[in-house]
Amino acid sequence: MSNNGNGPMPRQIPYIIANEGCERFSFYGMRNILTPFLLSTLLLFIPIGDRTAEAKHVFHTFVIGVYFFPLLGGWIADRFWGKYKTVFWFSLIYVAGHACLAIFEHNLQGFYLGLALIAFGSGGIKPLVVSFVGDQFDQTNKNRAKLVFDAFYWIINFGSFFASLLMPLFLRDYGPAVAFGIPGILMAIATLVFWLGRGKYVHVPPAAPNPDSFSSVARTALLARASSQSWHGLSRPGLVVAGFGALAGVVSLCMTPAWGFVIAACTALVLVLAFGGIGVSMQLERARGKHTDEAVEGVRSVLRILIVFALTTPFWSLFDQKASTWIVQANTMDSPLLSVFGWNFTLLPAQMQAVNPILVMLLIPFNNVALFPIMRALGITPTPLRRMGLGIALSASAWVVIGMIQLWMDGGDKVSILWQLLPYALLTLGEVLVSATGLEFAYSQAPASMKGIILSFWYLAVTVGNLWVLIVNAGVKNDVVGGWIASSGLSPIAFQMFLFAAFAAVVAALFALYAMRYKMVDNYRTA
Repeated sequence: MSNNGNGPMPRQIPYIIANEGCERFSFYGMRNILTPFLLSTLLLFIPIGDRTAEAKHVFHTFVIGVYFFPLLGGWIADRFWGKYKTVFWFSLIYVAGHACLAIFEHNLQGFYLGLALIAFGSGGIKPLVVSFVGDQFDQTNKNRAKLVFDAFYWIINFGSFFASLLMPLFLRDYGPAVAFGIPGILMAIATLVFWLGRGKYVHVPPAAPNPDSFSSVARTALLARASSQSWHGLSRPGLVVAGFGALAGVVSLCMTPAWGFVIAACTALVLVLAFGGIGVSMQLERARGKHTDEAVEGVRSVLRILIVFALTTPFWSLFDQKASTWIVQANTMDSPLLSVFGWNFTLLPAQMQAVNPILVMLLIPFNNVALFPIMRALGITPTPLRRMGLGIALSASAWVVIGMIQLWMDGGDKVSILWQLLPYALLTLGEVLVSATGLEFAYSQAPASMKGIILSFWYLAVTVGNLWVLIVNAGVKNDVVGGWIASSGLSPIAFQMFLFAAFAAVVAALFALYAMRYKMVDNYRTA
């Protein structure tokens, strides 16, 4: 008997929702106090002039790991363990990482080991929990899924808000062992709750290898020879381009002693993906016959989407620095005494990040009720690409404002921390337009067989965005660059703020140009 997809809610869903709420609190709880802790405690052995740059380096290296390891977690789940086992075992690694942070509060190597384990565990489960929720629904109750995904989104921001408010207080009043220990306890509870539901979940087994997967089609295209030599006498020009990218990647890895492993390895990955993608696009038609037309066109769609993702990487450079560069600025600002319902308190720098989740929950309905209708009234259709381009531009404007605040402070004036509310509002509006729209756009453009690879590339865009921060951070340490910045009359932090604003503004313009040429398709599944 049909119920039009409105069947009962799966009874296992509360376990997954509770797991997500505890996990997000644990992650944001430790992430949002990481920079203040590094500056105030762990990195005191570093000269004070270099301490800020080193704290930013550690923070963004950690974020790079968090968004790189989804590739590994997704691969293990799809090929070997399935989603449940992968989430459970990676969660245990996650808990061990939190324990290291609490235990090794004054031990550099032990603390960094904890960060590595958290990046590994958190990144490994990141692409799986949402899709695991989807596995719990079928045709009889599919309409209930939207309610669950809305609850997911709400609890992520709920956890982020309270973690941002409370953890800085625990760090100040009770020390790092307690401040990092509480998120660890929450992650242990998250893992326990997830395990308790094990007998109720729908377990979708790992899929058999797909002969028409993205990697299979790409490999066939690169290795296929043309019947006659075509480009400057080469029968496989795309393979030559891809080979050049691989060679450039090796050269990048060889620069590890000078650049550091993270910058060298991430740059190598970017070079391999960029030149490999160009090479595949040059020879993609050669994969027809050995693979279905749908698979070939699916790879073409993914390659076009990757250009969009590449153009969003500057946004992630700007967005993730709200937990590093903006906290560094807030540390030198005045915090006035505030009173809410008779409760008097002074905002800590890290607590300003609580503004972000509150604004996210307010701005999404604002966009749907006000912003998008106004755009339509002006004759501007708020397509996904237009929304994303506007979001990148807004992030640039947020950094112009934060840079102007820094100039104000560099002039010797005392500035209230509340002035950061304006750039937070602009950056969060940009986040809603880019982040919330990006996957909607990607899923609509990619065919069903390629939707999994799209999620991995989306997370990889965040990794590359944080790579740009590390590169700029390393460049500022160079004596020649430092001298040039000094001659400009700007402080190093103000210079970086305006540099990132300009970077995002230029890419927003390029994004707009690409959006005008991009031909939208509709790959939503039929009913």
